[in-house]
Amino acid sequence: MSEEIQAASAAPTQVPHVLGMRKNGKQWHQPKAAFRPRAGQTSYEKRTEERKALAAVKAKEKEMKDEKEAERQRRIEAIRTRRAAKEERERYQKMEEKMHKKRVERLKKREKRNKMLKS
Repeated sequence: MSEEIQAASAAPTQVPHVLGMRKNGKQWHQPKAAFRPRAGQTSYEKRTEERKALAAVKAKEKEMKDEKEAERQRRIEAIRTRRAAKEERERYQKMEEKMHKKRVERLKKREKRNKMLKS
């Protein structure tokens, strides 16, 4: 008999909580939940995992930015060297117009030797 009472009390029927009329008369508003300031807090382990994940993402982004910047710098340097070679060619052409070709060739060789010594 005590088992029957316990079984009956263990499985009570769930009656939904019925709210009465609102005092201010705004029944169309949703009822507010209780204010619980600590409800959104996460555990220390979860926060550290999120920080690690964020750090990994930032490191990957930085790596990608560095690769992109290195590629950009390489292109800029290639353009500079091309322009310098073109200017040098034009300068030698102007010199050839004024001087003999043999003398210009000698000057080219001398300038190349000086460049090699400086670098």
